Amino acid sequence: MLGHFGFSYIGLLFLLLLFIPNVIWTRKKPQGYMPGKENKVLVFFERIGEGFTVTCVLVFDDFNLQGWSNRCWWLIGAFIAMAMYELWWIRYFRSERKGSDFYSSFLGIPLAGATLPVISFFLLGIYGRVVWLLAAAGILGVGHIGIHLQHSKELNQEEPQGLS
Repeated sequence: MLGHFGFSYIGLLFLLLLFIPNVIWTRKKPQGYMPGKENKVLVFFERIGEGFTVTCVLVFDDFNLQGWSNRCWWLIGAFIAMAMYELWWIRYFRSERKGSDFYSSFLGIPLAGATLPVISFFLLGIYGRVVWLLAAAGILGVGHIGIHLQHSKELNQEEPQGLS
């Protein structure tokens, strides 16, 4: 349950699926994007969770394919969540790239840009039976989803309300 040290090519693949759209995003940020004042505790959790997650998925070979077992359903679930994340990015890049597009839900999953990768890494942790990745995804989720929730609430407060 603690994990076996060794390189994970599945972990590397998941990181590429995570980072490539984020690199593209640096050139296609939402209109008027201003990160604002983020909660320092949430930023701390996000940064620790990011570092811990990246490290875990690369240094434990428990995530690599090891033949079929019922555990593989967790890996399939992780890939589905990551595929949904990629589709969410495609929808975002094709949109007008407003704040509401960036903090949107996808197939009923709120704040999909933050939630789906956390779900994906958590499911990968279950598949690999690596408690460290489960903890890392939890920490990442508190910070990353928390920050996105904060920005989403700020965005909703800024939008003019309809006339009554």
